[in-house]
Amino acid sequence: MFDERYFYQPSQGHGLPHDPFNAIVGPRPIGWISSRSAQGVLNLAPYSFFNGFNYTPPIIGFASIGRKDSLNNIEQTGEFVWNLVTRSLAEAMNASCAAAPPEVDEFQLAGLATAPSRIVSVPRVAEALVSFECRRTQIIALQNTAGEEVGSWLVLGEVVGVHIAPQLLKDGVYDTAAAHPILRGGGPADYFEIGADALFQMRRPRYP
Repeated sequence: MFDERYFYQPSQGHGLPHDPFNAIVGPRPIGWISSRSAQGVLNLAPYSFFNGFNYTPPIIGFASIGRKDSLNNIEQTGEFVWNLVTRSLAEAMNASCAAAPPEVDEFQLAGLATAPSRIVSVPRVAEALVSFECRRTQIIALQNTAGEEVGSWLVLGEVVGVHIAPQLLKDGVYDTAAAHPILRGGGPADYFEIGADALFQMRRPRYP
């Protein structure tokens, strides 16, 4: 029967061993964001609430749950870079999510090299196969249904420069599986890797 579902109201608790929300809305691409403070300190941090929101111009965004260094830096400078997390960079990405103080450079903490961007002043992860240079468009304080701010911010940026490793372009077409990107799952430690065996295709239907 269609009504045979586990139901709960989030405001009253889920009643389960672990909140299922992150596992249901997933797996999600990872927002591995590099930024620089007004004082010049680099920051690199992964965000599990991340995605693309527009084609032309390309706009991406991530949510900062709480006021994090990335949010502060992007407010100050208006620039950031998104870096693709692939399986070979998983451990480095994980190292960069340590709750380090603002004066700590997570590039050094994770043992990663920086590469200069072409348009923005923020460097990208040299080892990343894809990076997006971005300029801030909006920072939106999220609210609940009562109009109260919830202590989370949606950071949106226009992609003004794209770096792609040549081996990922097959006859000019970007090959998602060839990069072996990883995605965030539910629970405290779950990730998924995308490979060619996960691929299937469906063409958009025409009507009528």
